[in-house]
Amino acid sequence: MTTSRLEAFSDGVFAIAITLLVLDIHVPVPGSGDLANELAARWPSYAAYAISFMTIGVIWINHHIAIQRLGRVDHGVVVWNLLLLMTVGILPFTTSLMATYLREGEHLAAIVYGGSFLLMSLVFAATTRHILFTRPDLLTVDLDATSRRRILLRGLFGSLPYLLASALGLLSPYATLLVCGATAVFYALPTARADDEP
Repeated sequence: MTTSRLEAFSDGVFAIAITLLVLDIHVPVPGSGDLANELAARWPSYAAYAISFMTIGVIWINHHIAIQRLGRVDHGVVVWNLLLLMTVGILPFTTSLMATYLREGEHLAAIVYGGSFLLMSLVFAATTRHILFTRPDLLTVDLDATSRRRILLRGLFGSLPYLLASALGLLSPYATLLVCGATAVFYALPTARADDEP
């Protein structure tokens, strides 16, 4: 399989997942109350949508960088990529769950939400490890062992906020949302990354 085919399929999954997020934002029914109040009452959906949109966007950018390093792909890359896309595909569900139960103080919804981001980041790190250490012969760029280790550790370090967010779900769903949001904003900033790292 070529890298272009892998990336095209992956881009399709990213695009569908990021589009499905908006389906949880519903238009208020006419006559159900003041429109401004009805729109304001839906703020958990807006917040969860924005955070998940940015998070999927960041992983899409990182995925693009990782695939651009490859001259070709092996079966392992394809399988790890499918697992990554599976974790991305579940995010519309976990986002809707979080938005629906946030104000109810439902801890399990927050844990599932933070956990879905944690799982996605860990699978991405595993994919990166396979590319950089199991099959470095697939790379088209010259990365020494130190550079490869730095890239992998940076990816693993990015999982820590999601571990914290998941744990905080036991205390407050709002804390989970805040940590996930801050993480998305941080990694969306150009200064949060080096050009040669995912």
